[in-house]
Amino acid sequence: MFKKSIILLSFLAVMSCDYFKQDIQDIPIARVNDNYLYEKDIKGLLLKTASKEDSTLIVNNYINRWATKQLLIDQSIINLPEKQQLEFNELVEQYKIDLYTEAYKSSIVNKQLDTIISEKELELFYNENKENFKLNDELLKVRYIQVDENFSNISRLIKKFKRFNLEDKNDLTSQSIKFKAYNLNDSVWIKSDVLLGALPVIKTIQVLKKSNFIKLQDSLGVYLVQIEAMLKTNDIAPLSYVKPTIKQIVLNKRKQELLKKLEKEITVDAIKNKNFELYTNK
Repeated sequence: MFKKSIILLSFLAVMSCDYFKQDIQDIPIARVNDNYLYEKDIKGLLLKTASKEDSTLIVNNYINRWATKQLLIDQSIINLPEKQQLEFNELVEQYKIDLYTEAYKSSIVNKQLDTIISEKELELFYNENKENFKLNDELLKVRYIQVDENFSNISRLIKKFKRFNLEDKNDLTSQSIKFKAYNLNDSVWIKSDVLLGALPVIKTIQVLKKSNFIKLQDSLGVYLVQIEAMLKTNDIAPLSYVKPTIKQIVLNKRKQELLKKLEKEITVDAIKNKNFELYTNK
């Protein structure tokens, strides 16, 4: 009997130790009605670099916020009408459904959506929908240079700026450190507002319509502006300008088609595997 007692006590001691190790994180540190806050819930709050005083403050603030929220929830359940609580529960359930389904659909789209769009497809979409790409703003292809009013050999600079062959472009680019401001990339369409914002000396875009080249001056320096092309409001936007928009439209269309396919396949598979059955009243 003595031997059996020793064995039993030893067994209980081992079990107690294992139980203590297993549930040490489940020790409650606060209670509000039937809700408990456990040590495991605050484990991630404490930083290794935090002092004892800081750690205590952090934990106490967290516990107080937790308790306040629990008390408010409990009081709302007691005081809010049952009908309103049912409506809230339905909203919560619907939000949960939407959260899960949207996350799942997003994962499918990220894995399966073909994001490569050929130039031919872009051009085809553009040509078929040109009337939908009318401009709301004036567009310009423009280059400009701003230099100090005492810039040396301004006439030579103007000559190169206006002629602008490959040698001139390379030469001006190499001199750009001397310019107060510049844009030599005149192959890209920009809104007229962008130019007016960059060069306030140009009071209105109407000034530029009078000539392809214009030289202006104010207290901040000399400005050389060359307009290579201009499109007015309600003109058809060029393909190069609307490419990002078309790409987004095409990708959205592919996305919707992929999601429709997913919804159809998941329903067909469920019927096939007898996970979805429709009962009709005879």
